[in-house]
Amino acid sequence: MNGYERVRATLERQPTDCLAFMPITMMYAADQTGIPYGRYVTDYRLLVEAQLATAEKFDIDHVSCISDPARETADCGGTIHYFDDQPPAVDESNAFLTDKKLLKTLSIPDPLREGSRMNDRVQAVRLFAEKVKGKYFIEGWVEGPCAEAADLRGINNLMTDFIDDPQFVQELFGFNVRMATAFAQAQIDAGCDIIGIGDAAASLIGPRLYKNVVFPFEKLLIENIHAAGCRVRLHICGNINRSLTDIGQLGCDLVDLDSMVSVEKARKECGEQQVLDGNLDPVKVLRNGTPEQIQTALTECSRQAGMNYIVGAGCEVPRDTPHENLLTMRNFARENKRPLN
Repeated sequence: MNGYERVRATLERQPTDCLAFMPITMMYAADQTGIPYGRYVTDYRLLVEAQLATAEKFDIDHVSCISDPARETADCGGTIHYFDDQPPAVDESNAFLTDKKLLKTLSIPDPLREGSRMNDRVQAVRLFAEKVKGKYFIEGWVEGPCAEAADLRGINNLMTDFIDDPQFVQELFGFNVRMATAFAQAQIDAGCDIIGIGDAAASLIGPRLYKNVVFPFEKLLIENIHAAGCRVRLHICGNINRSLTDIGQLGCDLVDLDSMVSVEKARKECGEQQVLDGNLDPVKVLRNGTPEQIQTALTECSRQAGMNYIVGAGCEVPRDTPHENLLTMRNFARENKRPLN
């Protein structure tokens, strides 16, 4: 099986020759080809070059367009700080929607507009499809409704809005879902096999707000992507232990687990059919640990997850992770057949 076939079969709960391997590589990938990260995130050709080199070097089953969370905000008109060799950053002190009234005047950016940051990602998907369609699983990416709200409004403002102005939060989340749907559709049309949804800010609120506010909008976005004929990967950095039952009801094809999230609890609350990925601590274990510690940790992850598990770290592979450590993850995936009922 090649990477595309292995991931597809896993997501379809079909037999595979071994476990799929889908680590998130961004700065790590750029470093493999010596590309400064500021160029990686602004030139889709360099992103594709680095992702393909990294996938080949470490026998990874997918390639991804994930790079930074600022693309949508940039195209809405937000202030973004760019760096030579670090990810772009949204200007939190000068949030685009500091004045909430601006939301009513805001239009959905065209993800195909020449020169836009969203279009740069669409072009990356298109180039991946030209080069490796059917060999690697091609992953597009959008920001989730809560994460994008934090980028546009400012994380501190958003957290008080949940209490002070819930109607505005509903309107902002609705705008974000429409924008993410359009962005996802453009990437689907370009040839991606799965859309990743990054919604890290959703881990910062309690289970009641998640269930009543965030969940309905995430579910709508996921349904929209499914209706467009594409699969969905949900990535929420942070502690989502208290919301796992609801996350299991979203209908995601793949759910990532950060290192502080219990795999055993996720399996129990998300159900046996939910495909899970991750949990390996990206710093303490993957970057700083020994191959033996990584092997032990992955063995436990796999045991707790049972069937329907993909090998990955809790979040992005740190850029200075020893090669032998990432290869240990690869070897674990290749040496373990996927248990099936």
